[in-house]
Amino acid sequence: MTRDQIHGFYLALTAYLWWGLSPLYFKVVSAADPQEVLSHRVIWSVVLLAVILSLRGKWPQVKETFSSPKIWGWLLLSALLVSTNWLIFIWSISVDRLVESSLGYYINPLVNVLLGVLVLKEKLRLLQGAAVALAAVAVAFLAFQGGQFPWIALTLAFTFGIYGLIRKRLPVGAQDGLFVETVMLAPVAIGFLVWSSVRGEAAFLSISWDLDLLLFLAGAVTTLPLVCFAAAARRLNYSTIGMIQYVSPTVNLLIAVFLFGEIFTWVHAVTFGLIWLAVLLYSSQSLMEMKRIRKQVAL
Repeated sequence: MTRDQIHGFYLALTAYLWWGLSPLYFKVVSAADPQEVLSHRVIWSVVLLAVILSLRGKWPQVKETFSSPKIWGWLLLSALLVSTNWLIFIWSISVDRLVESSLGYYINPLVNVLLGVLVLKEKLRLLQGAAVALAAVAVAFLAFQGGQFPWIALTLAFTFGIYGLIRKRLPVGAQDGLFVETVMLAPVAIGFLVWSSVRGEAAFLSISWDLDLLLFLAGAVTTLPLVCFAAAARRLNYSTIGMIQYVSPTVNLLIAVFLFGEIFTWVHAVTFGLIWLAVLLYSSQSLMEMKRIRKQVAL
């Protein structure tokens, strides 16, 4: 690996470790309702992103994005998808269901493969098809043996998968795109906080100064790993990032079981075993593709 690629590797690892450890933050601020935490996440992200865009001189790109109704229309849809994803993830931590959330982020790359076939008409390769089939078997097994449909995992996987598909096809950068998305969500977030304050239900400025500070930091928790990820994406190929992304749900799962004390039954063990096998097949296909491309380049 070149020096630039090594730098990209550590940036990607930092981003995914940050996302993996984020449940610790959301657990600490669980005195606030998930909707309030999400609202602070949106509002303070707008503020922090505005600073970053100013430092990087990105305002012309933001202006161009807002001048195109087609682009900001799609960004509005992506904003609704990512906010739904954020809300369910935060809520799952508050009700001790992080194990299922981590399952969703293991499934997400396989959902991306499925969306690529169904929407982009990409060709499904043998190992990819086997991986998707195994993931479907794992979900069905958890639903029948676990006694409940794993809607948290599937909603997280599909909302983030469709979000990624939309953002992949839009000519918008990661930071300016997120800024436009959060600006669109900001009026709803502000309205919710005002409404909660009037009803006396808001945790912000009513419980403790340290909780207020932590809610204020929600913007950094959201934005800084994205900045690292965006920088890593420019230095690494997609397959390498695809391998590193499993750090996040793995750390989530370890935190859920060993720190939060969530129950991990034999049904979960079988389900995750099938998903991990699917991930192995998917990763093997990615490695084969990387080797094939390198051989073509070498020739």
